[in-house]
Amino acid sequence: GYYVTYGGAFENLVAAKKRLLIAVPISLLLIFLLLYFAFNSVKHGLLIYSAIPLSAIGGILFLALRGMPFSISAGIGFIALFGVAVLNGIVLISEYNRIKKNGETDLKNIVLQGTKNRLRPVLMTALVASLGFLPMALSNGAGAEVQRPLATVVIGGLLIATLLTLFVLPILYILFEKGFKSKPIITITTILLFVVFTFQNTNAQEPIDLPKAIENALKNNLTVKNEKLTAEYQQKLKTAAIDIPQTNLIGEYGQINSFYNDTRFGVSQSINFPTVYAKQKSLQNETYKSSILDIAVKEAHLKKKVSEVFYLLVYLQQKQNILLQNDSIYSSFLEKANLRFATGETNILEKTTAESQRGQIAIQLNQLKNDNEILQLQFQLLLNTTVVYTPSAENPKMLFNEIFDTSAISKHPNLQVLQQQKEISAVNTLLEKSKLLPNLNIGYYTMSMKGTGADNFSYNSSTRFNSVQFGLGLPLFFGSQKAKINSSKTLELISENNYQIGLQILNMEYQSAFKQYQTQLQTVKYFEENALPNAKTITKTANQQFANGNINYLEWTMLINNAVSIQSNYSDAIKNLNQSIIQLHYLTSK
Repeated sequence: GYYVTYGGAFENLVAAKKRLLIAVPISLLLIFLLLYFAFNSVKHGLLIYSAIPLSAIGGILFLALRGMPFSISAGIGFIALFGVAVLNGIVLISEYNRIKKNGETDLKNIVLQGTKNRLRPVLMTALVASLGFLPMALSNGAGAEVQRPLATVVIGGLLIATLLTLFVLPILYILFEKGFKSKPIITITTILLFVVFTFQNTNAQEPIDLPKAIENALKNNLTVKNEKLTAEYQQKLKTAAIDIPQTNLIGEYGQINSFYNDTRFGVSQSINFPTVYAKQKSLQNETYKSSILDIAVKEAHLKKKVSEVFYLLVYLQQKQNILLQNDSIYSSFLEKANLRFATGETNILEKTTAESQRGQIAIQLNQLKNDNEILQLQFQLLLNTTVVYTPSAENPKMLFNEIFDTSAISKHPNLQVLQQQKEISAVNTLLEKSKLLPNLNIGYYTMSMKGTGADNFSYNSSTRFNSVQFGLGLPLFFGSQKAKINSSKTLELISENNYQIGLQILNMEYQSAFKQYQTQLQTVKYFEENALPNAKTITKTANQQFANGNINYLEWTMLINNAVSIQSNYSDAIKNLNQSIIQLHYLTSK
């Protein structure tokens, strides 16, 4: 379970970029919302919003001029830049609206007069911020590597945005005022819903590793939940094992004993022999145990399915990377082929070959995209979630402890269920045998007897005479029950045979899977030790010889396709190896 990872500035950059993917859209949406609330107009808000892409041009340009790569501090600079850049638009649009409100109707005059009036405030807004960040842009002391990109983005973005805003924004204002006569109806609720849905989509994709995916599946999958509910249902049935028949209540009135009317009341109860109830309870307990084992069967199958889909998604990612790399090679080749064809150095066949290769790659990428979407749907179904998870694997190749041990399958959930079926059949036979025992009957009766009794005393209706009844229900006709006992014994034999069949099947599957694992492992080792280094050598040598003119484009294409085919076959070998390991994990699961 131990592994080695390397971390550093680049890893921090990747993590921070993920956070920026959330922070930047939210910042932009908040800016737009504030503009909408300030002007109560989507049209004017979009006009001022145009300062953001204009300022981004300057920030990117100045980073390129100074030879600085994009960094997190530069990203923070863009966020600050966007906030300051819209101030120029607010100043201009506010002035245009003021002049228009005072009665001016000529858009050209409004724009010329408003820009003239607000030229110095606009320049001041840009210069104050730019000059304030200038020491940071030129710093060389401690923390300069953080300060310089941030200041460069702000200064460059404001200078370019100010220049473009003074020309672009007035033109856009005229176009918007002429082109939109009716005010679009967009409520605040609509804008807030847009913000919410945008935020949800930003967080829709999440990376996930295999243990976490299996944990989520075991917790959320509906099939496993149903199996647990079935076990709960069987547990509640345990109290129903002791099923006592209904109690009989009787009452009589009339000339029961003599000419006088008497009353007679009684209560009686019949029950099975106590052994029957004990066996019924044992049978229900064994049935409940079987339902618990069924949960383990579903969980083992779910783990296998999640692992298969997880590593198939990883496999598609590898295939996509290979195709994109191949597409990059042929894109460069097509660019050179077009140049050679334009200068007359080669014929159209070379150009056509490159175009056809790129076309085939595009078709394969589209197929991979569709396959990936289908697998993603299966993955979401297994995890019972609406979140689109992206598989994250440290190594696309699974690890497995190479020890051949057929005894490991003895605790497989499927075998445990078959073993439990044997127990259920045995207990059921004992239950059927116990039903040959007699039923028990017990009753209590009370009655009145008017007139002279056997003791020569005269009794009235208030005097009661009591009696108790005991009885046995003997199974004199037991042929039907004997048949049930014999059929239950047959079920015991069937259960034993099913267990042996299941054991043989699992043994065969385990041996086949282990042999397949060894074969795939040797194949992967061959690719890693021989084929992949050869593919790199083929690619490097083919590019050198083609550049030197030692081989033609057809030979180069064949060599490059061979190298790419080796990489693709290596991905296929890893996929097959992972599938065999997943099968072995499933067969040895407990």
